[in-house]
Amino acid sequence: MKIDATEFGSITVDGRGHPYDILIRLSGEIVKRRKKLSKRIYGTSHTISRDEAEFVYEKGCETLVIGSGQYDNVRLSAEAADFFAAHHCRVVLQPTPEAIRVYNHAHGRTVGLFHVTC
Repeated sequence: MKIDATEFGSITVDGRGHPYDILIRLSGEIVKRRKKLSKRIYGTSHTISRDEAEFVYEKGCETLVIGSGQYDNVRLSAEAADFFAAHHCRVVLQPTPEAIRVYNHAHGRTVGLFHVTC
């Protein structure tokens, strides 16, 4: 699985465009991000809640690469950061274009969460 590109509002994986935020599971399955899990708590999808962290995490995940948007606006809440730390899951949080490069070169059991707008 290779992420080909991103631009404001979309991300292309293995030649297929996705006009929304995505989550790439350990299996390679691509699912739409469930950002409402964070939005209902913080009023924005720019802060990842513990509820969303629990949805994103998979047993055995060693690294979570988060694309924080084209302009680097997404952050982890303290509760989400604590959740990943408690599960020994390293988090790499970078603007989406840089996070794509990290994800494409990642080794081990890696999950990707990519915000495609701001």
